[in-house]
Formats: sequence, structure tokens, C-alpha cells
Amino acid sequence: MTESAALNKVASYCATAEHCRSEIVEKMQRWGMPYEVIERIADRLEQEKYIDEERYCRAFVQDKYRLAKWGKVKIGEALKLKKIPSYVYRPYLEAIDHDEYIGILQSLLAGKRRSIRGGTEYEVNGKLARFALSRGYEMADIRLCMDIPEENEPAE
Repeated sequence: MTESAALNKVASYCATAEHCRSEIVEKMQRWGMPYEVIERIADRLEQEKYIDEERYCRAFVQDKYRLAKWGKVKIGEALKLKKIPSYVYRPYLEAIDHDEYIGILQSLLAGKRRSIRGGTEYEVNGKLARFALSRGYEMADIRLCMDIPEENEPAE
């Protein structure tokens, strides 16, 4: 594949949806493109705003927490795997509306609670906490939604 053909193909791919640089580089590597060509194409796509890491992070964070109902930890880890520096995505994670975020977690836990089988409230809460942790929520937020006191807090 020629460099101009690859550029056109990747540009049209980027025009259909948001993609980050690492996704584009990986795609061209699978095509067997030389490293120098990949870098030139990726740089040009960034200059022409086909690729914009900040725009990508904004869309990724919104989609994952609203649609996939992921927590901040899981979103951050997914963006790290896409080789996006934390200083790029951290502001978008911090900009998530806390009340909406907690509301999503509460509805997620309420739905899961209906399907959990457990003998005691302790077992059910443990299963719910593990479920929420696996979805990328922090224990402080989980405790808030489940009304579980911290271990060093006296029970009321």
C-alpha cells in the first residue's frame, strides 16, 4: 500500500469516529507500513485535526461513564492502555458531575442487588462492592451509595 493510499484510508477512518493516535498507529502497523511512514501519516493527521487526543478523551470519558457505566478508575486505565498521558485525560475525569456519577453507580448497584443471591446482608454487600470495584468505581463512592461505614469509623 502506498503512503498516500494509507493516508486516505486512515483519514476516512478517522472522519467516521473519534480515534486516538495509538489506535491509528496500531492499525497501520498491522498493514505492515514502515515506522517512518506511520509517524509521518500520524503527524499529518494530528496537524489536520483528524486525530485530537483531548477531543478523543472527552468523548471516551463521556461515553464510558454514561453509556457503559464505567467508573473513573476503569476509564483511566483504559486510556492508559491507549498510551494517552494522564495530564491529557485527568481533567475530563475530574469534570464528571459527581451527583450524576453517584446516581449512575446507585442505579447500577440497585439493578445488581436484584440478581444477587446471598444469605446475609454482609454477603450481599460484599458481592455488590466487588461488582462495583470491577466496574472501576472507588471504594469511597461505593460506601457512599451502599451506606457502609468505613472500617475505622464507629458504627451508628
